[in-house]
Amino acid sequence: MSEIFRPPVAKIATLAGHRDAVYALTLGGGSTIYSGSADGMVVAWDAAEPTRDGELLARVENSVYALRHLPHLNMLVLGHNFQGIQAIDLAGRKLAHATALPPVAIFEIVVSESRQRLYVALGDGTLAVLALPDFRLGKLLRLADKSLRCLALHEGRGELAVGSSDALTRILDLDSLETKFTLGESTNSVFSVAYSPDGARLLTAGRDAQIRTWDVAAGYALAGTVPAHMYTINHLAFSPDGQFLASCSLDKSIKLWDAATLTLLRVLDRVRSAGHGTSVNRLVWPGNQNRLVSCSDDRSLAVWQLAVGSYQ
Repeated sequence: MSEIFRPPVAKIATLAGHRDAVYALTLGGGSTIYSGSADGMVVAWDAAEPTRDGELLARVENSVYALRHLPHLNMLVLGHNFQGIQAIDLAGRKLAHATALPPVAIFEIVVSESRQRLYVALGDGTLAVLALPDFRLGKLLRLADKSLRCLALHEGRGELAVGSSDALTRILDLDSLETKFTLGESTNSVFSVAYSPDGARLLTAGRDAQIRTWDVAAGYALAGTVPAHMYTINHLAFSPDGQFLASCSLDKSIKLWDAATLTLLRVLDRVRSAGHGTSVNRLVWPGNQNRLVSCSDDRSLAVWQLAVGSYQ
């Protein structure tokens, strides 16, 4: 049996400047990342040069829980809670579009470039579908009586995974929006859904602190369950090469897993790694430098370096 590779991980920077809990992270081009927080600020950072100050792109009235970069339009879309969607033209650093939505929290935004549509998860259980490039509202579909918390696209299969606070994960057809599968084994709110880079598996996690793996080709059959954290799992993120999975939690920790086997590789927390001191809310893997970025209720972002190169 081959030895499991456990890469050393070190925190190389703390990115500070937000004045309240940081809830949203999204990848930009290259090593750029964008963050949004309860203070209404949206900030651009360079993960390749984490000693540089962030650039304030926008300040809005309410908390920002959701951000999405649209590279083909060079825009950044933010979910301005209770106000709808706003799109920032990144070249001109100005507001390009604004679309009113029901006055509730916006928890997730994903884009289908093949269909030129934006899918938005709302706090009243509604899925909003907007047409690009003009951000015209095409459809509002009520899926649940509780919040829709997370979304993930499988472009190859034309499917959208929707996790919600009613403990269900629904798999929708991207075009008809009909529910093709309903995954009901979670015991509480589903806060994160993530397809593996090869599209073969869907992972779900949330308030019950379990990571569940679903076999996509087998009609989303449950393939395994791992008790992963002490408290709520807020987010899951695969590394771009599919080798690693990172999870983060209300228990103040980040865990690094072997993506193929869900073997635990590293725990990143305050005691062991000078990590966050409060809930860790979201994760992204920017660029190709084996770096992971996290954000937290402690008002900061952390940049983590995996020492992968020396072992290859």
